[in-house]
Amino acid sequence: MRLLNKVALVTGSSLGIGRAIALRFAREGAKVAVIGLEKDMLDEVRDLISGEGGEVMTFESDVQYKIQMESVLDSVIGRWGCLDVVVNNAGICKPTPFLDITEEEWDRHMNINLKATFLVSQLAARQMVRQGRGGSIIQMSSVNGLAAEADQAHYNTTKGGINLLMMSMALELAKDKIRVNSLCPGFIETRLTKPLLDNPQAIGEYLKTIPMQEVGQPEDIANAALYLASDESRYMTGHCMVVDGGQLSRLS
Repeated sequence: MRLLNKVALVTGSSLGIGRAIALRFAREGAKVAVIGLEKDMLDEVRDLISGEGGEVMTFESDVQYKIQMESVLDSVIGRWGCLDVVVNNAGICKPTPFLDITEEEWDRHMNINLKATFLVSQLAARQMVRQGRGGSIIQMSSVNGLAAEADQAHYNTTKGGINLLMMSMALELAKDKIRVNSLCPGFIETRLTKPLLDNPQAIGEYLKTIPMQEVGQPEDIANAALYLASDESRYMTGHCMVVDGGQLSRLS
């Protein structure tokens, strides 16, 4: 098992990519803290992990509020004694033309996608520094953090910011053996992409932008997250790992 006895925290992990990561980490031996906003889905992930013999804690918490994240970390450390891996996966995306983005929607994207990533990362990194044995922090960015798409100015901005935050953290935390990397998925089948997937004509056109001509699955991103979380990537920090079926080569 590649994460045996590691303690991992995954935000936005009650569904989609985060759920796939939490399940994969647990199957590789990690004790997993699952964070989300939908209790029924959190319970489902808990039952799946515990049903396979894994150790899991679930938290119905909002990542954009520091006091809630402090409480989550206190509970994780109180039960398991340490923190080795963090995946900042929680995020939103509401496509809107630039001229129509409201201040409220701009702030909502900044708070959930970027501010929350900063807050959780800082809390986790402080804990890892105290432990003195390093760790891995994985930021969920996007190909949109490396190349822009129309109707996504607010989302693009948060994902680009996440990548620069990741690089800044990697520079400062390397001395503490804390590795920080970004995952940059392309088009993945999740609840966020369901409206496009449910439109045969639109998805047909969109697939033309992906050289591999197929939609990625949450498990594709979970596989990459496992590599970044494991000791196999011990000499890797400050990197944006793209998993996109070749889409970035077209976008850029």
